Amino acid sequence: MSVFVDAKVRLIIHGITSTEGQKLAQKMLLFGTDIAAGVVPGRGGDWVCDGKVPVFDSTRSAVEFTGANTALITVPSRFAKDALMECASSGVSMVICTTENIPMKDMMLVKQFYKKHNVKLLGPSSPGIFSPEQVMIGSFPYQNLKKGRIGVVSRSGSLTYEAINCLAVHDIGISTCVGIGAAPIHGIGFIEILEAMQMDPQTDEIILIGKVDSPEEEQALRYAMRSILKPLVIYLYGYSRADNIDIKDIERIYPLAKTFEEIPQLLKTNQPKK
Repeated sequence: MSVFVDAKVRLIIHGITSTEGQKLAQKMLLFGTDIAAGVVPGRGGDWVCDGKVPVFDSTRSAVEFTGANTALITVPSRFAKDALMECASSGVSMVICTTENIPMKDMMLVKQFYKKHNVKLLGPSSPGIFSPEQVMIGSFPYQNLKKGRIGVVSRSGSLTYEAINCLAVHDIGISTCVGIGAAPIHGIGFIEILEAMQMDPQTDEIILIGKVDSPEEEQALRYAMRSILKPLVIYLYGYSRADNIDIKDIERIYPLAKTFEEIPQLLKTNQPKK
């Protein structure tokens, strides 16, 4: 078991015939992710990834023919709203969007649409979600990562990679890594992920990576102080500009890492909240 996705994922990739889509698909196939189909309007009937993945004209037809339950969107930002809307009404239960720079007015409509259809959305601008030995959706430096019991949730894609690489160097395994993405309007946020990791029996400790001057991180940390009982290590970039969050309140309950190299040691000494 992992958070939100597991080895039962059957994935659709929107934009699979693009250069970026092909690179992501090949990397996920090498990992072992089950890619059921690609979706590109006008390219239905094609095969990609050396004939391993069929392409459909629409998400609904791909779901009907393959039984896919999850979608990844990699299309350019001008096409993202239509792709996101199509996925939400196609029967998949979760959508991950790596596309950047989607207009805020588009994302306002998308977020309302997803709430109406009760579909989970991760992103946009998300690096994806990854659980060793189970599933990888997006792009992660997975070769040196092993399965463990540390959950990672991060806003920044680049800092996500830096953090999990640091864990790998110290031979620390992870249960699930979730990248929220830096878009101002997005789907699943810190609170939902913290709640899921609190409930996950395969996650014993949590690392949260966020911005110190962000209201969303402030709300998540206030929530964690009330509701998260598992040990939590926090890394906030922009730490020296801590003017929106009372850092002393946080440090009384959770260890606050100033560098990624401090995280492994803090994980060893961290204890569940009483």
